[in-house]
Amino acid sequence: MKRWRTKARISREELAAASNYSPDTIKAMEQGVRMPTPRALDVADELCHAEGLLSAAKDYLHRERFPARAQDFMEREKEAISRWSYEMALIPGLAQTESYARALIENRYPPLGEETVEARIAARMERQAILTQRTPPVAASFVLYEAVLRSPQVDAAQLRRLLEVSRLRNVELQVLPFERAISAALMGPMVLLETGDHERSVFTEGPFASELSAEPEIVSRVAGRLSMIRARALSPDESACFIERMVDHSHE
Repeated sequence: MKRWRTKARISREELAAASNYSPDTIKAMEQGVRMPTPRALDVADELCHAEGLLSAAKDYLHRERFPARAQDFMEREKEAISRWSYEMALIPGLAQTESYARALIENRYPPLGEETVEARIAARMERQAILTQRTPPVAASFVLYEAVLRSPQVDAAQLRRLLEVSRLRNVELQVLPFERAISAALMGPMVLLETGDHERSVFTEGPFASELSAEPEIVSRVAGRLSMIRARALSPDESACFIERMVDHSHE
C-alpha cells in the first residue's frame, strides 16, 4: 500500500483524509502493525490508480486462526498418526475446555483484538477433533507435570475434561508428580509427531520463539527425553486416580 501511495505521490495525510482514518492509523497499516481494512484498500486503490491490485488484497484479510509461529506445526499435526507430548505449565490445547482456552487467550500481552480472540478460541476447539474424528484416529500420548494441574486456571470442569480425554481408546494420559521430576522434565514442553510415511518431527515452544524441526539429531534427543519422562510418570490408571482425587478435593 505504501509503495503504491508513494508511486502516485499521494501523502499519508491525503490517504488518511480520503479513507476517514488518522494518519497514524494509515502508518500502522503500512508498517504491518495493524491489518489494513477493506475500506482503506479500496480508497487507496482508487486514489493511487492501482487498477484493482490493492483492492484484490481484501481476499487475504482473514485473521489467522493460529499464531504465526504455530501454523506449520498445526498443519503437520493434521497429518500425524502418532503424537507424543509433554507439558510442564499448560493444559495441552487438544484437551482444554473453552473457558480455560479463553482465560489463556484473553490474557495475552500485548492484548489481542476481540475478533482474533474469538477466532483462536474457535480454532482451538475445532482442532480437538483430531482425537475423535480421524480415521484412523491419531495415537496420542500426553504427559502433564503436576504443576499444570495445580494452576489456578484449572477448575473441576477442566480436570473432568482431562479424564474424559484419557478414556479415549487412542489416548494415554499420564501425570508426572513433583517428587518424580527429572532434569529432562524441567527443560520445557515438547511434542513429537510421526506421519503415515514414518517421518518424524518435533515442536518445542518457548515464551518468545518456537521451533519445528525434522533434524534427526533433534528428533532423537526429544524422543529420548520424552521416553525418560514417560517412564518416570504415573501409569495411565494411576494418573486417572490422581486427577479424580483432585476433582473430589475441589468440591470439599
